[in-house]
Amino acid sequence: MTSTSAGGFRRRLRDRTRLAGSFIKTPSVHATEILGDLGFDFVIIDEEHGPFDRAAIDLLLLAARAGGIAGLVRVSGPGSILPALDMGAAGVVVPHVNSGAEARDAVAAARYAGGSRGFSPSPRAGRYGALGLADHVARADAAVSVTLMIEHPDALRNLEAIAAIQGVDALFLGLGDLAVAMGESSAEAPALRRAAAEICRTAQRHGRALMATAPDVEAGAWLLDLGVSALVVNSDQGFLRKAAAQQLHAFQSLPPQEVAP
Repeated sequence: MTSTSAGGFRRRLRDRTRLAGSFIKTPSVHATEILGDLGFDFVIIDEEHGPFDRAAIDLLLLAARAGGIAGLVRVSGPGSILPALDMGAAGVVVPHVNSGAEARDAVAAARYAGGSRGFSPSPRAGRYGALGLADHVARADAAVSVTLMIEHPDALRNLEAIAAIQGVDALFLGLGDLAVAMGESSAEAPALRRAAAEICRTAQRHGRALMATAPDVEAGAWLLDLGVSALVVNSDQGFLRKAAAQQLHAFQSLPPQEVAP
C-alpha cells in the first residue's frame, strides 16, 4: 500500500497536506491508472452522478490499488457506504449532508467500533478473509476517511453541528449545488464566496480538512488560499474534453491546404 492509499490517505487528509485529485465519471479503469501513474494523490469515483454499478466500482477500486492512488467513492446515498468500503475504498464522500444527525449517521455507517457498519471479512477490505475480526475492525476504522459535502443552505445553517461530529475527516465545498439551491447563476457569485469562507472557517475551528473542486489549479487558487488542502481538479471526462478541444482548435487553425493545379 502506498502513502496515498487507505490509511496513508486519511492521515495526509487529516494533517491537511496539500493533495491533488480528480473525479472519475467514466466506468473504465484506464483514467484511474493514468492519474495514479502521473502522481495524483486520489480519485473520487462518482457513483452519485456517474453510470456506475457495484461491479464497475469494484474494478475501479482495484485499478486505484494497482495505480498506487487512493480510491474514494462519492456514494449515491447512505446505503452505498457499506458496499464501497467492503470493496476497499480508502474513503467515502457523502453528498447532501444537511444536519448534525445526518453527519452522525454517515460517520456511523463507515465505522465498526461505535458505529453501524456491517461486518464481513470476506471482501477486498478484509483481504478476502486473511484478516481476523479484531485486526480487520481496527485497520478499517483507522484507515477509512469520511468527507461530508456541504451543498445546501440547510447545511450552512447547521455547519457547527455537522463539523463537530467526531469522526468527520473533511468537509467538501459543494459550491455547484449551493449555487443552484441559492438561486445563483454561478458558483463564483459573491454569496457563494461568502459561503465558502464560512465553511472554511468552521472546518478549521473544528480541525477538519477541506476539499473542493475546480476546473483547473489556476481557477482553484482562491480555494487553496481559503484553506482547502485537497483540490479535486476537473474529471476524467473534463480532461478528455479540454485536451480534445485544444487539439481540434489547433487543427482547425492550420492554414488552408494548397491544392495543386
